[in-house]
Amino acid sequence: MRDKLEQRSFLVLLILVSLAFGFILEPFWGAIFWACAVTVIFAPVQRLIVRRIGERPNTAAGITLLICMAIVVIPVILLSMAFVSEGVQFYQRVEAGEIDPRQILQRLRDAFPWIDTLLVEFGIDTNNLKERISDWMVSASQFLAKETFSIGQNTFSFLISLALMMYLTFFLLRDGEQLVHLIVKALPLGDEREHALFQKFAEVTRATVKGNLVVAIVQGTLGGIIFWILDIPGPLLWGVVMAFLSLIPAVGAAIIWFPVCIYLYATGSWISATVLLGYGAIVIGLADNVLRPILVGRDTKLPDYVVLFSTIGGISLFGINGFVIGPLVAALFMATWQIFMKDFNGEL
Repeated sequence: MRDKLEQRSFLVLLILVSLAFGFILEPFWGAIFWACAVTVIFAPVQRLIVRRIGERPNTAAGITLLICMAIVVIPVILLSMAFVSEGVQFYQRVEAGEIDPRQILQRLRDAFPWIDTLLVEFGIDTNNLKERISDWMVSASQFLAKETFSIGQNTFSFLISLALMMYLTFFLLRDGEQLVHLIVKALPLGDEREHALFQKFAEVTRATVKGNLVVAIVQGTLGGIIFWILDIPGPLLWGVVMAFLSLIPAVGAAIIWFPVCIYLYATGSWISATVLLGYGAIVIGLADNVLRPILVGRDTKLPDYVVLFSTIGGISLFGINGFVIGPLVAALFMATWQIFMKDFNGEL
């Protein structure tokens, strides 16, 4: 009786201490998550380096970390700096009147007069619609400027998180296999099940991060190039925005280029509008429709609709980290139920 009481009391203490430790680490969950993701992605690189230089774990982890910084970290920092600069310049142009939201809206209404009739049929008052939409556009530009200023002001915090992430990544690269073995030994779920779940975590994280980032880079680059060719203000700014939005399957970059296409039609720039429409639908859209299923859906072994809903849900709950966390949770959910059906119901 006393042994059971002591065992249960210790389990309660174990849970409480674990929760307390998790609470202490809460401010760093983003850095910890991305350290794990980077480790999973660059683990094959580290194994290749180990085969070349032999069992020198510190050296192999250090070289892998340097490769990661050269391929990912430094380009992201440079792109973020350019994005902040371009966002501030765009806001300043709106404030100076070089870009007038009211004028843009009036041109749209002049080009498509049937819009007012359609809005009236739906019971929408068009008298102050212009002012409301214009105010919204100004507010949107102010929000964009605020976010870019915030990124600049929070540079120190970002660098601290980045440093912690890279620091942890080094040790995960060096000691990752031992840590996984220790976790498998500690968790009472069955070694085979735990290895299967860790394998699924690695597969989904690697596929989601690499796949979505490749699609985002491709779509953002393609969008920025066509905006630059058509002389649309802020091509770098909108290219980065399209890259972020492309993390959302199915719609993504079209949220930006399609309204711009409509505006070009409204202002009489038929050639530019047609070029942008065809380019967006065929070239940018093709990058999403072809690359994403190949890079994400196939490797995660998730249906496209599950990837879509889990990505949107993850982003809405966890912000930018959600584009990985959402599909990861969905994949672990399906893997856990497959293990349950196999081990407890006798089904394959």
